Amino acid sequence: MSKRALVVGIDDYSFAPLMGCVNDAASIASKLEANGDGSPNFGVKLLTSNMRNITRRVLKDEITELFSEEAMLVLFYFAGHGNIDPATNTGYIVSQDGDEAAPGYILSDLLELANKAHPRIKSTVIILDSCNSGALGEVTGIGAEGKFSAIGNGVTILTATHRNGVAEEKDEHGFFSELLLDGLNGGASDVCGRITPAALYTHVDQTLGDWAKRPMYKANVQTFVVLRQVQPKVPLEILRRLPQYFPDSTSMYALDPSCEPDRGKETKNLADIPHNPDNERVYRELQICNRHGLVSPVSYPNMWDAAVHSTGCTLTATGAHYRRLAEMKRI
Repeated sequence: MSKRALVVGIDDYSFAPLMGCVNDAASIASKLEANGDGSPNFGVKLLTSNMRNITRRVLKDEITELFSEEAMLVLFYFAGHGNIDPATNTGYIVSQDGDEAAPGYILSDLLELANKAHPRIKSTVIILDSCNSGALGEVTGIGAEGKFSAIGNGVTILTATHRNGVAEEKDEHGFFSELLLDGLNGGASDVCGRITPAALYTHVDQTLGDWAKRPMYKANVQTFVVLRQVQPKVPLEILRRLPQYFPDSTSMYALDPSCEPDRGKETKNLADIPHNPDNERVYRELQICNRHGLVSPVSYPNMWDAAVHSTGCTLTATGAHYRRLAEMKRI
């Protein structure tokens, strides 16, 4: 089944024009189109205000089309103005022809489309970089025409702000979207190179200072979807060998000087122990695991000392997790 993304960026408002939304949309679209190795990812449709006039009708038609066919995953990204009508408590993403009476596309309509699409569409991800975007999916709130904004099965929402927040721009990019792009580029990937919406949220949240405006993450999912795959931090073939090196999660893998040809100050003391290329190969793999927090040397601060002093290494909690995934043939 397909993966589709509709990516929208509007700078060219007749009122309060913006500077970074078109750039953000183009950059997000580029990242979503391909994985880190260049393999195809999402089928992306990009709509930006420098190429066409994005009216209420255009937004409605394009969003409706996004949810019209079966898919494994659909993603909707919007960068532009957001608005809440205080008289009706209705949230909007604002179109170029938006006015006080009809600002744009109603957030509760967007959520209703996403909710009704399941299970025909297995998973939906909605990302909004706009003011007041946190109003989307407020479980206790009332949307347009009295519709409750409950989040349906398979739906994930990631927004730049809470319902009363202001999305900020910096250096011709939205601050939130700039952090998203950093995460999609690999900053939010796990050891296997997978980037999920939850990982993106964590990446953005951890990067922001204590006084910064907080993003919002809301989801009703049983499994996380992968938005993009980048190069694994540890090669998958090494991860798959963890059960071989560690028969259980508490095992120690014994190291000795035969693993390390460069023995430094211990060279004379270890002259009678020959170098073993096979042992070195495993040792180098375990060093990679150590650099990414999967393996910890025993009794010494680094793997070199553990090898030349014949101790060993053990799995960290993270390493035990990936060993278990390898044992279950999940990686």
